[in-house]
Amino acid sequence: MAGNRHTHPKSAGGPASGDLPTALCSVGVISDTHGLLDQRAAGTLEGVSHIIHAGDIGGAEILEGLGRLAPVTAVRGNTDQGVFGWDLPEQAVVEVCGVRFLVAHDRARLLRSVDVRTVGVEVVVTGHSHAPAVEWSEGLLFLNPGAAGRRRFHLPKAVAVVEIHPAEVGTERIRPRIVVLEKGSSSR
Repeated sequence: MAGNRHTHPKSAGGPASGDLPTALCSVGVISDTHGLLDQRAAGTLEGVSHIIHAGDIGGAEILEGLGRLAPVTAVRGNTDQGVFGWDLPEQAVVEVCGVRFLVAHDRARLLRSVDVRTVGVEVVVTGHSHAPAVEWSEGLLFLNPGAAGRRRFHLPKAVAVVEIHPAEVGTERIRPRIVVLEKGSSSR
């Protein structure tokens, strides 16, 4: 599996490998922006330690905007084509505040190609479905932040924030929450 990641230059520095932070830190998780960086999403992600984008980004300007907020790890989604998209990895592993994240765009496709329980991660981040979801399975967090671009279908527009509490043990130290930016419609 590729360990490559797209990062903004602001990501240089930070704790040395193996150093565990003692204070709370947070990771912003966003997906399916499709070329639109909603200011409510940017405001929600302001102040996080790192941002993960799970694909269908829509252009370099989205990553540049997010990179002004925090270091960014991003993967290619099915609509990220051309020179921009092909420069992004399909999968990435990133460690933030002592927690390892596996990032891919499409959960079903990822699970067909990787046994996620054997790659040494605690959080699997995907997008693609536009449906926000937090699911714990045998100590592994599966997180889909939903779509943060123009609202489509009947689904809400959302992002996620994962708080990491290094002083806690096991899954108690990883606390995800979905932040709904705009409610979905009740009609299908």
